Amino acid sequence: MTLPPFHWWRTVFLLIPAIACYTIALGALSLVVGLVDRRGVATHRCAQWWARLILWTSRVRIELRGQPLPPAGASCVFVANHSSIYDTPILFSALAHQLRVMAKATLGYVPFIGWHLARSGHLLVNRKNPGAAILKKMQRMIGQGASLMVFPEASRSSDGRLKPFKPGIFLLAIESGLPIVPVSVVGSRVVMPKGRLMVCPATVQVILHESVPTKGLTRRDTRALAERVRAIVGSAVPGSGTGVFSTESGGQVPEVSV
Repeated sequence: MTLPPFHWWRTVFLLIPAIACYTIALGALSLVVGLVDRRGVATHRCAQWWARLILWTSRVRIELRGQPLPPAGASCVFVANHSSIYDTPILFSALAHQLRVMAKATLGYVPFIGWHLARSGHLLVNRKNPGAAILKKMQRMIGQGASLMVFPEASRSSDGRLKPFKPGIFLLAIESGLPIVPVSVVGSRVVMPKGRLMVCPATVQVILHESVPTKGLTRRDTRALAERVRAIVGSAVPGSGTGVFSTESGGQVPEVSV
């Protein structure tokens, strides 16, 4: 009988218990500070600590490359590919913005993580009947100077290739007048791909692309906008079939400290 590899034992007996402790401790802390922090600034800081502790314990390093981040307080929609459960802590750690996520409304009932999402201004949506409430939540988020982080593939890719982007978030961006910042996450599937209970150390690249404005667009432009952003994101994702990332510097992507 072949024994599981070292990283399986490390995941099961070190990482999973550690991440559970981080989630309980920082989830509880975010609930406490949320009583006095109505704008979600301190609760988001708890989420960043949570993300960075997970990456530090998992020995995952981030290289932030490409375009500079938009100015702090300038709301936008960060749109990224999704091939690992680690994508969320990676982006929370890499993007120095007040971030909000869009998630299923039922997730709000999950202890600690769900409670944090429900109390910190994140967009919890009933996917069968999103209604006008989602636009109100978007406007509240903009008023707080926060930005939205979404994975428009809706679920993780099993082979790392980009799946079609669902158009809903692009319609919301158009109706809210928010620019879209395409983000390519490269290497997170090495850390923990879908369907594998094992975390491996790795260096993950987070590549920021030039923002795509939505002002002047209408509902009829939604699908074309989704395809345009998907092509940009996929241009830096190996094997995505949407192009090859290149820059004026001979294909080298400038690195930004993180």
